[in-house]
Amino acid sequence: MDVKSQKEEFARAVRFRPPLYKQRYQFVKQLVMKHKPKKVADLGCADCRLLWMLKFCNCIEVLVGLDINEDVMKEKMHILTPLPGDYIQPSERSLTITLHQGSVVHKDPCMRGFDMITCIELIEHLEAQELEKFPEVVFGFMSPSMIIISTPNFEFNPLLPTVKLFRHSDHKFEWNRTEFQNWALDIAARYDYTVEFTGLGAPPPGKDVGFCTQIGVFVRKYLENGEPEKCKEHIYKTVFKAVYPSLKDEKYLQNAVVSEVIQMAQILARTLLDRRISDSVERGFGFQPHRCFLKYLDYLPLAEADRGSMQPFIDGQTVYVPLVKIFSFPKVNHLCGTFERLSKLITGKVALSDDGSAVVIDAEYVKELENYQMFPV
Repeated sequence: MDVKSQKEEFARAVRFRPPLYKQRYQFVKQLVMKHKPKKVADLGCADCRLLWMLKFCNCIEVLVGLDINEDVMKEKMHILTPLPGDYIQPSERSLTITLHQGSVVHKDPCMRGFDMITCIELIEHLEAQELEKFPEVVFGFMSPSMIIISTPNFEFNPLLPTVKLFRHSDHKFEWNRTEFQNWALDIAARYDYTVEFTGLGAPPPGKDVGFCTQIGVFVRKYLENGEPEKCKEHIYKTVFKAVYPSLKDEKYLQNAVVSEVIQMAQILARTLLDRRISDSVERGFGFQPHRCFLKYLDYLPLAEADRGSMQPFIDGQTVYVPLVKIFSFPKVNHLCGTFERLSKLITGKVALSDDGSAVVIDAEYVKELENYQMFPV
C-alpha cells in the first residue's frame, strides 16, 4: 500500500478520543474511586503512567508496579517521586509507591494482600506456558479482592487501518470475544470469583464486532479463609521506592500544627490590635500615622474578665491568644483531635505563656509583619 492510500485509509479509520490507552486508565481510576481500595498493584506497569494517575486517588495507601522490563520502568519512574509541594502540604493519608522487576508468573510474598490488581493489556504478551501459570499466581496466590484484565479484541482488527500500528508487535496472541470470555469464566469458577465483561472503543454503527479493548472485572466471592500459601522467598528486584510525607507521621503532623497555630494566633492578634486602635480613635485620642503604633497600646486597658475567657487579650506590648480559642478552629481541631495533643505538639515549638494556656505574640512583631505584607521587599 502506497503512502497516499495509507493516508486515505487513516482518514476513514475508527478514531478514539481520548486515545484508547487513556480510556483504559480512566476506567481503572473510576473503579478505584467507586470501591476505595487501599492497596493496588499494576502488573505490567511499563512506563508507570497508570501508577502516576492512581497516586492522586486519596484512598490508596500502597501502590505497587511490577514489570519484567526494568529499563522501561527506570525511564519514567521519576514521575512517581514526591514533589516539593508534597512536603509543604503533606497529605492526611500515607502513601508508599514501589516498583519491582519480575515476572507475573513468579510468586513473591510482597504481592499478597492487595485490594485491587490491574492487568492492562498484559496477558497477550505472555507465552503459552506463562499464560498457563498466570491464573495460579494471580488468582490463586496473590488472590486480591478485585482483578481487572484488559486485552485486545481480535474481531475489531479489520476496522483498524493498519493493525501493526494499533497492536503491539510483541503480542503472542489476540482473542476474540468468545475466547476471552470462556477463559475468564473458567478462571472465575476455578478460583471463586465472579466476572463481568465490558470494553472500551465502541465499533461504528452496524459493525457487530465488540469493543476494541475487551475487559473482565473479577471480584472474589469470599474472604480468604485458612492459611495462605507459604512463600517466604523474595524473588522480585525492587528498583524504586518512595514514601510520601504524611500527617500520620508525627514529624510532619507537628510541623503542620505549629504552622497553623502560629498563623491563627497572628491573625487573631492582628484583629484584636486593629479593633483596639479603632476604639482608641473613637474615644478621641486621634490617629496620627507618624506616631509609634505601640504608643496606642498605652491607652488600651486590659479587662480582667478577658484573662479567663477564650478571647485574646493584651497586656502591655504582648498579645495573649488562648489555646482553647485556637483549638476551636476546625482545621486545628481536626489535625490534633484533642486539646492535650495540641499542647503536646506545640510545646517547645511555639512561644507560650508561663502556664502554657496561651500563645504569646509580640505586638510590635505583628505590626512589622503587617507592614511587610503591605509593602513586600
